[in-house]
Amino acid sequence: MRGMKLISMFKKDNTKPIRRTVTDWLKVLVLLLDDAAALLVVILVIQFFKIRIPLPVAIVVGLLLGTFVFMLHRAIIPSFHRRIVTGSEGMIGGQGRVVEPLTPVGAVTISGERWKAKSVDEDIEVDEDVEIVGLDGLTLRVKHKEQ
Repeated sequence: MRGMKLISMFKKDNTKPIRRTVTDWLKVLVLLLDDAAALLVVILVIQFFKIRIPLPVAIVVGLLLGTFVFMLHRAIIPSFHRRIVTGSEGMIGGQGRVVEPLTPVGAVTISGERWKAKSVDEDIEVDEDVEIVGLDGLTLRVKHKEQ
């Protein structure tokens, strides 16, 4: 029984990175569609004006262009997983310090800015560290910072 549990845990943990990688490469392929369309236009223009390009030159240029586009898009993949740093989504997970007791509503400072805040779990005293868990309009929902 214990071996089956271990195998099922391994399978669940193993599929997440694979699914993430497949999703990332599907995004890259979608991003490459505009490059493919531009290349198709170039090929059609070359054929329309009856420009002759030697096969070895076409192969080398194609490989260089393909490698460049691939490396460019490969460099973009890490941006898919960066933490959002603007808007309300960027606030969640941020940390601050209580400047007015949260009983349950008070004030906190975050990055030097004073915000109205509401405690989601219990009263929080002045000079305690808090973590933002959500927003209600312009009021932050906070909890004690986990050590």
